[in-house]
Amino acid sequence: MLVSSLQSIHSSLWLASQLAQSHVRCVDTGFAALSNELPGHGWPTGALVDLLLPQAGVGELRLLSPALQTLTPGRIALVQPPHAPQIIGWGQLGVESHRLLSVRAATSADAAWAAEQILKSGSCAALLFWQRNLRKDSVRRLHLAAQSGHTLFVMLRPLSCAQDASPAPLRLSLHAAAGGLQIGFVKRRGPQRDESLFVPLPSLNLLHHAPVDRRTPAPAVVGSVSSELVG
Repeated sequence: MLVSSLQSIHSSLWLASQLAQSHVRCVDTGFAALSNELPGHGWPTGALVDLLLPQAGVGELRLLSPALQTLTPGRIALVQPPHAPQIIGWGQLGVESHRLLSVRAATSADAAWAAEQILKSGSCAALLFWQRNLRKDSVRRLHLAAQSGHTLFVMLRPLSCAQDASPAPLRLSLHAAAGGLQIGFVKRRGPQRDESLFVPLPSLNLLHHAPVDRRTPAPAVVGSVSSELVG
């Protein structure tokens, strides 16, 4: 049969009507409805994941938090975060502050370099990279660097970037909705899905929080990334 022939050629081939069988390791999203819509039923590691946002803070960290908890005790690098990491907030997400490494850079090029070194070093279980303007060749370099390891690599970019070509095998748009997120499937290895998916998110109660580790995230400037993470 044609189907069996196609399936025997290479594991990266898939029918247009089916989700691809991911040949990379995946981390469960923690949201069954979303996982069922993704190749490998989770966030792919060793690849670029593109999350496209109208603005920071729509619920993207709550969406990623179950996966980040799964990757305990690995470190989580935050490159160019829009705000300084809030210890209480991260504690409510189930992420201990001593796992966080916050990296700030003066330019987009320096930030991309820092992210690339983190990916190549394999020293962090996850890398979240906030970036507005990034050259296409830089995006390709980062994707290639991600493929050298098993880091969960997520870029958080403006919705306008959805119009740009990207090597990312998974690109999702996120829109805040009452009680959760509306997730659009810009790109995935499988059938096109035009209808968005609603994912309910747990609320954060900043007034009545559980005790958390109050140690501050380890800061780093670009010049120190090489010695701390690579050397």
